[in-house]
Amino acid sequence: MTHQRVRSVSTQIENRDIRGAATIARETTQALQAQAADAEADSPEAFRATMRETARILHDARPADDSLSNALRYVFQRIEGETVRELRESTTTAARTFQENIENAREKLGQIGSRRLRDGDTIMIHSHSADALATVEHALTDDKEIEAIVKETRPRKQGHIAAQQLQEWGVTVTLIVDNAARRYLDDADHVIVGADSIAADGSVINQIGTSDLAVVARERGVPVTVAAQTLRLHPDSLTGHSVDIQMREDREVLDEPTREQIGEIHVENPAFDVTPPRYVDAIVTERGQYPPESVVTLMRELYGGSTRDPWLES
Repeated sequence: MTHQRVRSVSTQIENRDIRGAATIARETTQALQAQAADAEADSPEAFRATMRETARILHDARPADDSLSNALRYVFQRIEGETVRELRESTTTAARTFQENIENAREKLGQIGSRRLRDGDTIMIHSHSADALATVEHALTDDKEIEAIVKETRPRKQGHIAAQQLQEWGVTVTLIVDNAARRYLDDADHVIVGADSIAADGSVINQIGTSDLAVVARERGVPVTVAAQTLRLHPDSLTGHSVDIQMREDREVLDEPTREQIGEIHVENPAFDVTPPRYVDAIVTERGQYPPESVVTLMRELYGGSTRDPWLES
């Protein structure tokens, strides 16, 4: 019988009442933990079957969400034992370890990433990423003087959020229009961005405009650091699965009065783009910093290298 916590979490994830990568992942493992504790299984086979069904219910709530899939993969990689008791204990231990890792991930990532920043550095920021800003926060804690050039990041101007946070920390901020990035890279020592998803080959999927910035930064000799928790790794890409690029609403680019003035035209509004690994100097996670081509090793270590989701195996 499916535990009430599993049904509740599944519904809330599907309805988007539970949001944010870390929150989704934490709630998913807590639901697995609740099911494991109360599973009425009289054999190891029955216990495994119950947990696979539980994972399918949770996964189907939002199949495209990396953090949810990664939470399931992490736990299933570590379910082991010859008896129901051993299987139950290993499931519970894996779920708790995962939750502890999530709780401390951003703090560890910030500490690691801050080592790439030197006293007196000027950084360029694209969009808003709590992971990217964590590296700056820790650099400031270490008494490093940091200045920031922040791109407005159209169409939703997420750069404004980053600028406000940096300003509150006492960082001198210069806000620029997106098209001015090449000009101001001459004044930057480092580019720091987050990631929505990271593929097995080290490609970075992030807010639209990241790729443009990384290409120009490479031309100007400015290193690019991607700061992202391991929840952002995309294990499906191990099998060649591509990351879908979300298209957002037309009105974010063209409001109704302007559309009426211009006339009926087609609008493309992609939310993300893909930055090839050759334009990224390092990917910083809570587990350490990696060259983009090495991130696949971390992906396999954490989430396995199977070509099939473990909850689908019989």
